[in-house]
Amino acid sequence: MILTQQVCTGALPHKAFCLVTALNNPVLKLWRSNCLNSDQKCDEPLVSGLPHVAFSSSSSMSGSYSPGYAKINKRGGAGGWSPSDSDHYQWLQVDFGNRKQISAIATQGRYSSSDWVTQYRMLYSDTGRNWKPYHQDGNIWAFPGNINSDGVVRHDLQHAVIARYVRVVPLDWNGEGRIGLRIEVYGCAYWADVINFDGHVVLPYRFRNKKMKTLKDVIALKFKTSESEGVILHGEGQQGDYITLELKKAKLVFSLNLGSNQLGPIYGHTSVTTGSLLDDHHWHSVVIERQGRSINLTLDRGVQHFRTNGEFDYLDLDYEITFGGIPFSGKPSSSSRKNFKGCMESINYNGINITDLARRKKLEPSNVGNLSFSCVEPYTVPVFFNATSYLEVPGRPNQDLLSVSFQFRTWNPNGLLLFSQFADNLGTVEIDLTESKVAVHINVTQTKMTQTDISSGSGLNDGQWHEVRFLAKENFAILTIDGDEASAVRTNSPLQVKTGEKYFFGGFLNQMNNSSHSVLQPSFQGCMQLVQVDDQLVNLYEVAQRRPGSFANVSIDMCAIIDRCVPNHCEHGGKCSQTWHSFQCACEETGYSGATCHNSIYEPSCEAYKHLGQTSNYYWIDPDGSGPLGPLKVYCNMTEDKVWTIVSHDLQMQTTVVGYSPEKYSVTQLVYSASMDQINAVTSSAEHCEQYVSYFCKMSRLLNTPGRPGWSDIFNYCLSWCLELAKQSNRCALFSYRSVPKVSSVVFNEKLKRVRIRALCCLQSFIHLSQEVRPNF
Repeated sequence: MILTQQVCTGALPHKAFCLVTALNNPVLKLWRSNCLNSDQKCDEPLVSGLPHVAFSSSSSMSGSYSPGYAKINKRGGAGGWSPSDSDHYQWLQVDFGNRKQISAIATQGRYSSSDWVTQYRMLYSDTGRNWKPYHQDGNIWAFPGNINSDGVVRHDLQHAVIARYVRVVPLDWNGEGRIGLRIEVYGCAYWADVINFDGHVVLPYRFRNKKMKTLKDVIALKFKTSESEGVILHGEGQQGDYITLELKKAKLVFSLNLGSNQLGPIYGHTSVTTGSLLDDHHWHSVVIERQGRSINLTLDRGVQHFRTNGEFDYLDLDYEITFGGIPFSGKPSSSSRKNFKGCMESINYNGINITDLARRKKLEPSNVGNLSFSCVEPYTVPVFFNATSYLEVPGRPNQDLLSVSFQFRTWNPNGLLLFSQFADNLGTVEIDLTESKVAVHINVTQTKMTQTDISSGSGLNDGQWHEVRFLAKENFAILTIDGDEASAVRTNSPLQVKTGEKYFFGGFLNQMNNSSHSVLQPSFQGCMQLVQVDDQLVNLYEVAQRRPGSFANVSIDMCAIIDRCVPNHCEHGGKCSQTWHSFQCACEETGYSGATCHNSIYEPSCEAYKHLGQTSNYYWIDPDGSGPLGPLKVYCNMTEDKVWTIVSHDLQMQTTVVGYSPEKYSVTQLVYSASMDQINAVTSSAEHCEQYVSYFCKMSRLLNTPGRPGWSDIFNYCLSWCLELAKQSNRCALFSYRSVPKVSSVVFNEKLKRVRIRALCCLQSFIHLSQEVRPNF
């Protein structure tokens, strides 16, 4: 009897990952399951039993309208929550006390009133900070609300979310009343072991037998981080095998090599990139499922299917697999890559609960760094801007040194980043994003208007965080991008600085946007964080309460930037670029045109080129039109009665065959100018296809005497050579014989004692294999 164990990770009790493995076998099977009895669902009311202190809000009309009364079908107080002002800056928040899996939300207006919400957004968070809006269909989702005060409108979430806090933000409400709200949230309990990595510590899982050879692997984990770079897991073997999962530019990169041959044609390295903006310090789920060379890589419900390069199926690792980084080994790969800094939970490696082993101190982390079991939250507070936003923060006026710094991320190439007016009407300073560069414009109005312009950086609209530091004083200014002091731009133009009272980020007050304060760029769309003015970090929570400072149409403590190029809607290798509201596809050198590179610019066949009046020559054809296959270059032989499509390969005109014995064949590999899928597409539309091989046998003993080959031996050898050639060239799936290959010609030269045999094989493809072969009988 084989003992098995079941390990459930994730939400309890709903839709966990269940890993089932034989205890005496490292191979396991993964599926998505309930991990509970079929009658148990993640649909419990989470709000109705909470105390008043679990509720908070932006404001309340009075104590009887406080958020604690915002419970579905309850009539306490004034019958629900209503804020002091009905505007777009109001919100209602619930604290569940610990993390829950949330599956649905329902709303109701204030009891027996004209107050109800007709549209709202749902934000969620683990900490009551760094909010994330609920997304659906690739966009920030706006839920339809109520049409009266007492009807309940429920929405089941398209995908469950994990959070301790939920915040409801009204977007619209009954025009004859005001904002009025009661809510219920449905879900179930959630629990998981969490590990915090400080960017130095590495957690190894060491194999019992010092080696691990697997045909199947299942690795599952969740992570969140504010860093754009870092190795999440890594393992390698002395035979050249390795597996790595890491973040590069806030994207997830999975690399795998099941074995390479440095002296031969086998190259096993495979790398796949998925996701974007993964440095948002929100949880992201990863599952790697491998069966031989077939891989399923799942990131946040998005699945990529692919096959690895090379010819090997087993992954051979030595000693250990590590989480959080690569142990320093002296190799360049171990020192040039950053370790992971952030949190992981529910780490499972082939049915082994790594986080549980670490918590019970069954694993020994590296001596460098610190491993802890509570997630350390960052202190950064992001601000989200749209096309009508601005953020005003106070400065220290009348200083002779102006110093500002901030980080931003955006997709737009242009936008206003900062504007400030000097004291005593000495002039203005403006920092813009101009054609993906940061440009500073200093206007001085001492005696006559003079302008100083400096710029730095490039490609800064890539969605990554970029840091801007600007310092100006008398007759000197310096602009530094991303901390690169070597490329900092300086100017010694005549300049007098006296700081003003206010700094405007991302846009202007409407009354200031006039001819006397015209700016060069439109409002900024994107996110900012770590804003410093006059060497002081701006407290954005105080700005959110308008003391001091002001704002319009910004979301503080949230960055809701969306990558419209993930997934990539550009087909056939088209390059995706984007602005805040749209994306574009660059189709140059793809062979396709159209908005998403869908339409082929080539004809589908040689026959089509003949109809256009073309003559025999090399042409690009696209046999499946706008399908997934790319174009291929073929030779079109236009005869009077037929059009032949010829696919070439890399073999020379003659290939010598030596060392033949009846037990061992001589093998020659062919590399074609088209993939097998492309050849299949060509042959499926052909009336007749053929492939042939020519054999040239020199100094062969042809008598049918004992120990000497006869005609049947020669033919069988040539046929076997053809079949083995096809097999070793990985063409087996294509070749389906319509008839037995036949000898089309035999020429025997008695003087030279050699024979030339031309064998014609009727196959499903027309591929020239015209070779002179000299078997050594």
